[in-house]
Amino acid sequence: MGSPRQTKLKRGPILIALGVVCLLYLLVHSASSASSALETSASSPRTGNHNALPPLDDLKSETGIVSFQLSTARRLQRLFPYEPALHKKYPRTIWQTWKYTPSDARFSSKFHRATDAWTRLNEGFTHEVLDDNTAASLIRQLYASVPEVVDAYFAMPKPILRADFFRYLILLARGGVYSDIDTTALKGVSKWFSNGVSDVVVDEDGNDKITLTDEQAAEIAKTIESTTGLIVGIEADPDRPDWHDWYARRVQFCQWTILAKKGHPALLRIVSHITTETLRRKITGTIDLPKTKEAGSQIMDWTGPGVWTDTVFEYLSSIQPNTDWHNVTGIRQGKVMGDVVVLPITSFSPGVGTMGAFGPDHPHAFVYHIFEGSWKPANERHIGG
Repeated sequence: MGSPRQTKLKRGPILIALGVVCLLYLLVHSASSASSALETSASSPRTGNHNALPPLDDLKSETGIVSFQLSTARRLQRLFPYEPALHKKYPRTIWQTWKYTPSDARFSSKFHRATDAWTRLNEGFTHEVLDDNTAASLIRQLYASVPEVVDAYFAMPKPILRADFFRYLILLARGGVYSDIDTTALKGVSKWFSNGVSDVVVDEDGNDKITLTDEQAAEIAKTIESTTGLIVGIEADPDRPDWHDWYARRVQFCQWTILAKKGHPALLRIVSHITTETLRRKITGTIDLPKTKEAGSQIMDWTGPGVWTDTVFEYLSSIQPNTDWHNVTGIRQGKVMGDVVVLPITSFSPGVGTMGAFGPDHPHAFVYHIFEGSWKPANERHIGG
């Protein structure tokens, strides 16, 4: 038996063991339900030329847009099937992109410190830091048989749009952890499962109230990983009437850090959606962003956390009907929902000083975001209630 964690509420060993067993049962049952829901996802006969680009003229009508997106989704599903029963573990790969690689003299020293933390805290992982040209070549290679995706990627008018799109594309095709270059790891990824979800009860300060041995925490983490296909963290949870002045959604998921298994349906949804929206803009002559503050809002809803949040909730509702922000607002620890784990705001946004987020030293703080949206004006970053 390992050494117990520091505890604030003493429980008998039998009660603890029963709690662990119950949690394991709920996780396995939840994963089984998610798997059943996924088996009913759309499919299509394997006929015709699957590598042909669908007719772009379809994107000039609402009916055509829906048809185009479904066609793309089916092709992606065949290319990157989601097989949770075969893949109990997520790929041990960390993906990051920047203008330069760490071997380039122009790579910032602060980024060196951040990337070094990801490598140091995740022993046994492959850590890929790709420059823009390598990332583009990789997308061209991975999605060669779905040319509309490649077309959409290279049609995007701004690097921030391609950077957003890349994270969904690489996780759909390869899985693993994506994290922005301006993030630093505070704990290893394995702690996202054991620290983030396995503490059954927490107090009002988000601290553990049940003692688990190291072996018990590791066993729960192993089960969570085997039944989880996606981990997302809350970026913003502003309980104030003017939240829409600062954020795209009432509860907003961050997309600077995401963990996923290859082919996850939420990623398939967002890739097919962004592909369709980008090519619709291209064919209708509306692909350029306005030179006003409205550009930021369009990015949020085109490739950013707005559309990502919508996609995650759409997926959650497909496996647990009527799921929305009310189901995750105010959470202080990870919440298992089907094959998705939603982490609290402290996990990926520690130290923001608002919305109930605790500091970087908290046990549930896993990733620190250095710039919090550096492409936005400073007065628009992390304002909450």
